[in-house]
Amino acid sequence: MTNPPVSSAPASSSARVAGPSQDGPAQELIEAGFAWEIADAPLLHHGLNVADLGHVLDLYRRGVVPIDAAAVLVRELLVAYRTPPEEFPYDAAYGEPYNSRERLFAERLGNTAGWLHAGRPRREAARVALRILLRGQTARLMGDAGRFAATTASVAREHSAVFMPDQTYLQQAQPSTFGHYLLAFSPPALRDGERLSAALDQVNMSPGGAGCVNGSRILDDRSKIADLLGFSGVIDHTRDAMWQTDTFIDLLATSTSLISNQSKLAEDLEIWSSQEFDYVDLAGPYTRASVLMPQKRNPYALTIVRGAGGVLIGRLSGFLAVVKSPSARSDNLIFAYGEIPRALELSSKISSLMSGVVGTLTVNEDRMWEELEAGFSQATDLAEYIMMESGIDYRSAYHVVGNTVREASRRGLRGIDITPDLLDEVAEQVCGTTLGITADQLESVLDPRNIVATRTATGGAAPSVLEALADRYEADAQRLIETADHRIGDFEAAEAQLVSEAEVLANHA
Repeated sequence: MTNPPVSSAPASSSARVAGPSQDGPAQELIEAGFAWEIADAPLLHHGLNVADLGHVLDLYRRGVVPIDAAAVLVRELLVAYRTPPEEFPYDAAYGEPYNSRERLFAERLGNTAGWLHAGRPRREAARVALRILLRGQTARLMGDAGRFAATTASVAREHSAVFMPDQTYLQQAQPSTFGHYLLAFSPPALRDGERLSAALDQVNMSPGGAGCVNGSRILDDRSKIADLLGFSGVIDHTRDAMWQTDTFIDLLATSTSLISNQSKLAEDLEIWSSQEFDYVDLAGPYTRASVLMPQKRNPYALTIVRGAGGVLIGRLSGFLAVVKSPSARSDNLIFAYGEIPRALELSSKISSLMSGVVGTLTVNEDRMWEELEAGFSQATDLAEYIMMESGIDYRSAYHVVGNTVREASRRGLRGIDITPDLLDEVAEQVCGTTLGITADQLESVLDPRNIVATRTATGGAAPSVLEALADRYEADAQRLIETADHRIGDFEAAEAQLVSEAEVLANHA
């Protein structure tokens, strides 16, 4: 069987057309796609300038770009570096931010601007720029998480002996303190801070030199651009460097977790600041007056915190929805350029706001004690005491106390008003026996302060235990803050060194 002859006829009109289109973009594409991307240009502007400076310096060091061309390019890039994003001519008609930059540089420098493309697709510039932006934001959010945890621990320590009925399902549960309640919000913030620290280690890895998918013959040592830009190292696999999304999911999920924890606190404080509870008052600067009802002082800051929690959940869900696309697609990262930085920025602002709310909170100690005295939050301790002293099983003791509480409430009595006679009367009905508990014993076991004092196990509500734990959390928070500040200092120093080297080259005659 012989092969058919190779045709020498020209390609038919139905053959697939290769190469860039000679037509301009459709207006619908500009409005629906390019405009979306260009809206993120102000976020990426600084990082793009830094990325471009680093790329040109790397090419110059390797001898790829002649010194005269490198000097001209760097001079133009330094102008862009010092130009505010709102003054830079980004235009959706030209496509994504990189295209607007390319057009401007080509208009001003002619073919010299073409050296900027050597060994690097435009997506690499954007990927580098995104990580430069995110590493600073992540470090700042780490610090904000630490400051919230430290503030919460400090205020909790101050209220270690402010007694209140702790709640589950908004029902009185057991005697505790406001300090013990509040301190519960510190460790989640610290854990989120540690997660952000781990995520920062991933974000601060360089995708530079990855090329399109398989690297570049020009940039054989990718560590050089990483060092220039202050990254800790390189993302090993070039395809992973261009297309990974898991690190960004990490950032979104952790920022959402951080604000969700604060939103829980905001929900509680909003309820507790109501006239019906009157447990706490927000400082004036964190409230907003009603324009119609003169008596109202609304806890507006808490509304912002709660709403932001919902917004972040939406951003995380939205990003998860787009990252399911096949590999080597741009749709997920097109959305990442704006959604992730805005999420981190919002998280930082909300965390700072919540630190302010907690740090200036007024706690109405008398009101909390009044509610604690009025209820039956001693019931669990009383049942345990009966079990231990009278030798009956806990289930039976539970029924004795439960029936006693029901009868006491019917008679208009409080938990602290329960008497030995009432207990024996109910115990006779439930167990067929009396308990023999004295009035002195009962008074001691029903005293909320005595109950709290018994909580000396790790993490318990006893004031001395709480204060020691608050000290530890505050120290952990301070270490987190210091780490964040140190990382930010490193990033700023690396950028300053880069700009200094660029200025030296720019001054080449």
